[in-house]
Amino acid sequence: MFRRKGLIETVNEAQRASSMAVTSSSMLLLRNFSTAGRVVQSVRATSRICFSTGELIRVLPHTRSSRFICSTRAAHNEEAAAKAAAAVAETGAPTIFDKIIAKEIPSDIVYEDENVLAFRDTNPQAPVHVLVIPKFRDGLTMLGNAEPRHVDVLGQLLHASKIVAEKEGILDGFRVVINNGVEACQSVYHLHLHVVGGRQLKWPPG
Repeated sequence: MFRRKGLIETVNEAQRASSMAVTSSSMLLLRNFSTAGRVVQSVRATSRICFSTGELIRVLPHTRSSRFICSTRAAHNEEAAAKAAAAVAETGAPTIFDKIIAKEIPSDIVYEDENVLAFRDTNPQAPVHVLVIPKFRDGLTMLGNAEPRHVDVLGQLLHASKIVAEKEGILDGFRVVINNGVEACQSVYHLHLHVVGGRQLKWPPG
């Protein structure tokens, strides 16, 4: 009788222990879910996560298109390319644009006259992204090298940019960009204008 009672008590204790373990696990699970929820809310509110160690990390906001996500590595590569281009800028060596003008390299031409050539950028930053260049460089490796003798061609480049915008149907909203020098990440030392549009453009630019 005592042995049977002892066995029953042992079974009951085991059941209670099991129940407590399940309850403890459930509480831990609920606590984890609660913590995760607070982290998610914190990230949504501040774009930051702070750990118990005091370490703080910033979470980049999600965007609809990966095209507009800034990459540190890509920016570094762009800066490196700009420095490499600047090193040979004043040597007079032909650039890729000279080969495009000579039709040695194919391009998607949007507009052309005797002095100006406009063609689509192969790495577009907007639905419309066209490069406008003078056919004769004449020392205009960059806008910073412009002299009085370049006044006419500079005006022709701007007028050609307007024609491109009109042809592309973005005359009501477009941007003309000139990158000048290393700090502006100029990658080809043959003066060129970027005609950009076809989407809502933001300010200030990057």
